[in-house]
Order: sequence, then structure tokens, then C-alpha cells
Amino acid sequence: MSSEGASGAAMGGQLEEKVDLAGETDAKILQATTLAMSSSSQLPEALALLAAMEKKCRLGNDSASLVKVCEASVKLAKEYGADTQYESLIGVLETLSTRRSQKTAAVKALVLACLPWCVEEPYKPIAVANDDEKKRRDKLVNALLEITEGKIFLERERAQLTRAMAAIKEEEGDISGAADQLQDVHVETFGALSKRDKVEFILEQMRLTLAKQDFIRAHIVAGKVSKKHLAEENMEEYKVKFYELMTIYHRHKKDSFELAKDYHAIYSTPSIQASPEKWKPALEATICFLALSPYGNEQQDMMNHIAVGNMAHLEQVPAFQQTIQVFLKKEIIQYPMAAQKELEQIGPIIQQQQQQSSSKMDDDDSSASSSLADHWHSVFRRRIIQHNIRIVAGYYKQITVPRLATLLQLDPATTELEISSMVSDGSVYAKIDRPASLVRFLAPKSPEAILTDWAADIDHMLRLVETTSHLINKENMTAQ
Repeated sequence: MSSEGASGAAMGGQLEEKVDLAGETDAKILQATTLAMSSSSQLPEALALLAAMEKKCRLGNDSASLVKVCEASVKLAKEYGADTQYESLIGVLETLSTRRSQKTAAVKALVLACLPWCVEEPYKPIAVANDDEKKRRDKLVNALLEITEGKIFLERERAQLTRAMAAIKEEEGDISGAADQLQDVHVETFGALSKRDKVEFILEQMRLTLAKQDFIRAHIVAGKVSKKHLAEENMEEYKVKFYELMTIYHRHKKDSFELAKDYHAIYSTPSIQASPEKWKPALEATICFLALSPYGNEQQDMMNHIAVGNMAHLEQVPAFQQTIQVFLKKEIIQYPMAAQKELEQIGPIIQQQQQQSSSKMDDDDSSASSSLADHWHSVFRRRIIQHNIRIVAGYYKQITVPRLATLLQLDPATTELEISSMVSDGSVYAKIDRPASLVRFLAPKSPEAILTDWAADIDHMLRLVETTSHLINKENMTAQ
């Protein structure tokens, strides 16, 4: 078989024969370029010349020459096409990429050659000056998305194009469409992307789903981010961004303890610790939302950890230091607290995060911010009441309702309501004797517990008798 007639097909189990067509390829490309430059009407003839050469290179298994021909074809279609909407370019792209037995190197070369004409590195769509340029750019992005669909060797390029298309839709005000565009790509399964690229892509998915107000989907997407990866040194920027997005989700859920953990994660980041302008708001928000959190072992452990391990920083925010000390003491808290005004000034933080959760603001946003601030205000009042009831329960076996209401700065009816609520959720034991106007906090012991206590007391008494007897005998021996 001559070199000119080689087909490249495998024969008798042998490897495909490769034909060197470099010289002929260069000549054909030069001839096609000259033909296209002479007149735009000659472009179809020039593309036909390159199409014939592309087939010859493909069948001859000359990948290097095939790549050259494909790149030259799309460049000629772009530069000398008479149409203004990239019709020639997109036609060439679709034709060459769908050839039978087309080489992966050729398809990748086509995409890489066209990518700079619509997308800037890494994910930003190119700027356009008018509607015609925008239409051309958008059509090219859509065409490249169709080509890259389902191709593992073009995962990175598909991620770039998807992000670019989402950015285009977001610029147009179609937040829902932008979010849906990104949801079509399961970037966590892409092997061609680095860990940083995957995390960045997922964070963009989170941002758009939150902007779309799809909080369920946002929570699902957030689960794809590994906390272990965020803890690495070169991931601090993404860690802060992730937890800032999570504050939006947890604020929607009104989950104060999760908000405290989010802000504490931001506060504990080394890059945040290096700047007082950054760590102060994070620490203040952490303490404030801890005070708003329901009482529990984890909440108390976190409070003690902050109080002991961040003394230097707490001294620079005295109002919040006082708050955490007051909640850790076994003392009744007077309402309103001395530092309550400073605590309620985190309202601008709440409003700022709400603005980040929506790409467009309207008159309802200010009312939503106000209602959310009112919610936190009422929750803070209730947390102080619950703290005071736990303190009273620790010091009193029983107390009259009027006296307890005086200590709690409440009326008797509200006092009974708060005690009932705490008894229902199991945070305190109490029984209210309304005719006697008494509240009993001492839980009755079971017969088994009474017997155990009795046995322990008897054992302790016998040990004391034995010790006393031993000392008496020792004294007698010494006197003799």
C-alpha cells in the first residue's frame, strides 16, 4: 500500500497505519487562506478544500495535521465569513465535530480555538458592545456547549462554558435560568478539574440557588463541599465564602446555633484573624447568636471555649465579653442587659447578608429585615427568661409563683407559660401547684433511686464507724 492511499484502518490485528501529510496540509491551508482572502464569496470553496484535506488526514491517522486543518477551518470561517451571526463558523464547528470516527484531539482543538472568542479566562464571558455582538457570543457559547456535552476529555471546557452561560443569564436578570444552567453540571464527578476549581464551581451553584430562593437545593449543594478540604491552607478564601453563604441559609431557617458556628468558622480562619476589621464582626456575631441559641451541652462548651481561648480579642469588644460572662455565671440576668444595645447593633449584618441572598431589592426587603430583627429581639428576651428559670431551679426546691415572677420580671401568667414550655422540651423539671401558688423544681425520686441513696448512706456511715473504731484503738495502744 502506498503512502498516498493509506486509509489508516487496522489490518490483520495490526495498529492503524499513520501517514505523514504535514507538507500537503501546510500547502492546502496556504491555498485555502489565499482563496478566502481574495474574496468572501470564495470562502465556501476554501472550506471545501480544507474539508477534503481534513478527511484525508483523519483517514490517514495524522492527528497533528488534522488538528492544523480543523483550527485553520474555524479561523477562516470566523475571519472571512460574510454573515454577522457566526453562521459559517457554527456550521463548520458542527460539521467537523460530528465527523464519523473523528479524533478527540481534533474535537478538543476545535473547542479550544473557539473558546477565546466567547469566554475570557477562567469563566467570564467576553464583553460586548452591542446586541449583534451579544447574539454572536451567545450562539457560539450554546454551540460549544452542545459539542462538549458528554465528552470526558472536555470536562474543563464544559465547566468554563457553563459558568459563562450562567453569567450571561444573570446579567440579563434571569437568576432562575442561571441557577438551572449550573445545576445541569455535576462538577464533583469531573476528574479534569482541580479541587479548588470544583469548590469554586459548587460555591457559585450555592450562590445562585440562594439568590433564586431555592433553599432546599442550596442545602443539598452545600453538602457536596468537604469541610476537610476547606480546612486546608490554600482554601481560606473559599472557606470564608462558603460559611458566608451558609449564614444566608441558616438565617432563612432562623437557626441561631448554626449561625453561631458559621460565624465562628469565619472568625477562626487565619486570614480573618490577621485583620481586626474582619475578626471583630465575626466574633461579635458568634457571641450574639450563641446567646440566642437554645441551652445545651454543645452551646455551653462553645461559650466556654470562646471565653477561655479568646481573652485578648474579647477585651477589645467589652460589651460582648460581658454578655458571654453573664450567660456563663450561675446568676439571674436583669433585663434589659447593660450590653443589649450593642448586641442589637448586629442588625446591619443581618441586612447585609439578606442583600447578598437576592440579586434584586424591592420594598419587601426592608420589612423582611425589620421582622427578622424583631424575631431575634423576642428570642433574646426568651433566652434570658429561660436562663433565669434554670438558675432559680438550681437554688430553690420550691418557690411561690409571685416571687418567681418578680425575679423573672414577668407577670404570673407569662411565668407559668414559660415554665410549661421548658418542662415540655425537657430542659427543666417543674410542677405548678396553682391553688397553693407554688412551683416545685425538685423531681421525685423513684423507689430504686431512694434505695440506692439509702444504701450509699449506710455504707458511708459504716465506713465512718470503722474509721472511728480504728482511731480509738490506736489511741489506746499509744496510751499503754
